[in-house]
Amino acid sequence: MNSQDAPNFVYMVVLLVAVVASLASMRLPIGRVMKMAAAWVAIFAVGFGLFAFRGEFMTIGQRLKAEAIGTPIQVGDEMRIPMSQDGHFWVEAAVNGHDAPFLVDSGASVTTISRETAKAARVETGMRIAMVETANGTVQMSKARAENFDVGPIQRADFPIHVNDRDDSNVLGMNFLSSLSSWRVEGNYLVLRP
Repeated sequence: MNSQDAPNFVYMVVLLVAVVASLASMRLPIGRVMKMAAAWVAIFAVGFGLFAFRGEFMTIGQRLKAEAIGTPIQVGDEMRIPMSQDGHFWVEAAVNGHDAPFLVDSGASVTTISRETAKAARVETGMRIAMVETANGTVQMSKARAENFDVGPIQRADFPIHVNDRDDSNVLGMNFLSSLSSWRVEGNYLVLRP
């Protein structure tokens, strides 16, 4: 024990003597005193454990919430997206501040939004056209750019997108995924690192 620990040691001894003296003054049977002491030690141990592992309990809470309602989990700078009931990964993204659901599709080269999403997000489409190979064949889409494209805390500016007039779904493609430092599937989670 060094000189800095001495005051703490004295304080603990005084506290222990005070507790023992108060229990002795009640003149309770030693067995009952031991049970009471053990109960208080257990209560303080549980309280200390909850305090010491509060960060881990928050992570568990986020994971339970993600499993129950499918919300992404933010762990440090990583974003963990749970697999939905349909076996796909869906994420809420903001296009120019307008929130919309996106299917994550590593088979899509460019992120694509529906005409409805483009109107709601005020995305300007010009005369530039792209011919895109899809599962339903070749489709003509308008080329555009979103001023802001945000997936959780991951933000992109002047982001290239396609606007599809023939489909009402939004697809998060490889141009977004490849802009990340890394992405991977880990169990039932899609993990995105900015």
